Amino acid sequence: MPGTIESHQAMPLLARAAAGETLEADQARTAARFALRELAQRHPGRSVEVRVPFAGAVQILPGPSHRRGTPPNVVEMAIGVFVDLCVGRSTWDEAVAAGEVSASGVRASLSGLVPLYGDAILARWR
Repeated sequence: MPGTIESHQAMPLLARAAAGETLEADQARTAARFALRELAQRHPGRSVEVRVPFAGAVQILPGPSHRRGTPPNVVEMAIGVFVDLCVGRSTWDEAVAAGEVSASGVRASLSGLVPLYGDAILARWR
């Protein structure tokens, strides 16, 4: 992910998304890249790859490592779905049931890892 996105750039965008505002494509990409980095920092490891096309990908969670080829545990979703999960506008189970997430592998789940940002944190950025 090129360049470091600072919290003062991304958190207002995430707060707006949490409030139901539709972000412009570049704003949603910025918010998703920041949240991907946060997800990787909170849940370090190389066992599950989380892919958000046009925003980035990170490897998370301890366990068997992956270095080459297709990882055994992959989660992939659109930018808007990922942002909604991160701010609590939808749950993992809702996104999976709606077919908005592709998850393959026995550990390919973000259940319990999202949302990343609660109402109290997001309220500070509104």
